[in-house]
Amino acid sequence: MKNSAQILLKARRQIIGDRIGNNPSMFRGEGYDFIELREYISGDDTRHIDWNVTAKMGKPYVKVFREERELNVLTVALLGGGLHFGSEKFKIESVAEAVALIGYSAVANGDVFGHCNYSENLRNEIRPAKKRFSVQQATQSVLDAEILHHRVDLHHTIKELYRRTKRRSLIVLIGDFFEIPDLRFLARKHEVVAVVVRDRAEENPSEMGFTALIDPESGAVLEGDFNERSVKRYHDRVKAHDIELFESFRVSRVRATKLYTDANAVVTLRRLFEGRV
Repeated sequence: MKNSAQILLKARRQIIGDRIGNNPSMFRGEGYDFIELREYISGDDTRHIDWNVTAKMGKPYVKVFREERELNVLTVALLGGGLHFGSEKFKIESVAEAVALIGYSAVANGDVFGHCNYSENLRNEIRPAKKRFSVQQATQSVLDAEILHHRVDLHHTIKELYRRTKRRSLIVLIGDFFEIPDLRFLARKHEVVAVVVRDRAEENPSEMGFTALIDPESGAVLEGDFNERSVKRYHDRVKAHDIELFESFRVSRVRATKLYTDANAVVTLRRLFEGRV
């Protein structure tokens, strides 16, 4: 398993050092209000060019924004035993990577970043701040968490987030979501985003014959013949579950994506926050 230093260094290079797309932050919140259109002036951000108006007027026009207030970003790691799994790397590492990338992006943009770890209850909390040290603490807390024999109580977690998070925030829930949450009320109060962390092998497992498996949450041993028929049945159940899961996100107006353990996390997250998923 990677240590926090490796994950943090990679995240800083991607978000702060490289400034992919010349934009240190992968999201903008409600703190930016559109004011007007005006003619392009040398040095203006070309991403703000309104191409429709430019085409009509025959010369470039840009959108002018007013920054009203900073964005409050809260990452929430949903730490169940199922994250102790992975063919490329453990899913818990992908959770930590997502926390680091989102945290550094928020801090680079001058926004406030906070973090919580939940399993059955709140396990750890990093108070909101604008410091890189908060990102380091959050990432380390995810990797240090004991997750075996723990399960996530999504109903309790959502209820607690609604009660504890007073200021309107961008809340990013990160976990494997093998239960379907009801996010309707939380999403009315806050902007909620879901990052579903998965390993491809758990969605499309190989035939293993007679095998004994251990449930990482309960510790129970499951023995059986994992042949072609049983593997296909499992695959179909996961597929049906995920269709229902993403439909629940849609109904709740929660943006969501899957982050696979073999994927480039920064690319996946940028697509999510830029609205391309």
